[in-house]
Amino acid sequence: MTTIAANLQAVRERVARAAIAAGRRPEDVVLLAVSKTWPAYCVAAAAEAGQRLFGENYVQEGVAKIAELRARALEWHFIGPLQSNKTRPVAAHFDWVHSVDRLKLAERLSEQRDAELPPLDLCIQVNVSGEASKSGVAPDEVPELARQVAALPRLRLRGLMAIPEPDGDEGLLRSRFATVRRLRDELNAAGFALDTLSMGMSHDLELAIAEGATMVRVGTAIFGTRKLREEQT
Repeated sequence: MTTIAANLQAVRERVARAAIAAGRRPEDVVLLAVSKTWPAYCVAAAAEAGQRLFGENYVQEGVAKIAELRARALEWHFIGPLQSNKTRPVAAHFDWVHSVDRLKLAERLSEQRDAELPPLDLCIQVNVSGEASKSGVAPDEVPELARQVAALPRLRLRGLMAIPEPDGDEGLLRSRFATVRRLRDELNAAGFALDTLSMGMSHDLELAIAEGATMVRVGTAIFGTRKLREEQT
């Protein structure tokens, strides 16, 4: 487990260097450790090394880890595609959802969030590269969805999330991230108070931070190569 601690430290140093290179403060970029497919003891090892925010892609797996590690008071982010019939456990157990891309999802999360819990923090997922196979709302549809989501009770719209196409062209990736940042800025100019840009992963976090990311989602660089799943939930 010492490898996870060492990897975490290396990623934190990457984040800090990227922030400083962009003229930003390292503490203004939050590290979300993506623990999907990794067992609870790996999450516990990361927690022992000071990590508190974890991202999960699969509902059943994530809920099980939350229950097992409840005593550690970690913050849990659902970051994968979310089906309407699986919103209830997400609303009940997670602190954040990054992958809202349609009003129906937000409405169900709002209805199913216990009023005694803090509001569920949300990001709208933007399909910034226009890939048909990828979740997310088209950039020109974000303002209307944001207005609808912001009006729902028991939710708190925090920002935007994006996963650009995996491309070796750094200029293209930066332009994708810049598009999301500009969209966030336009929404804030229209009266929103969005503070989160969830973008950047193990292979491109420096580019994302250069373009304004406030939260980077890193899995492989912390935990290693993904294990094959016999069944995704």
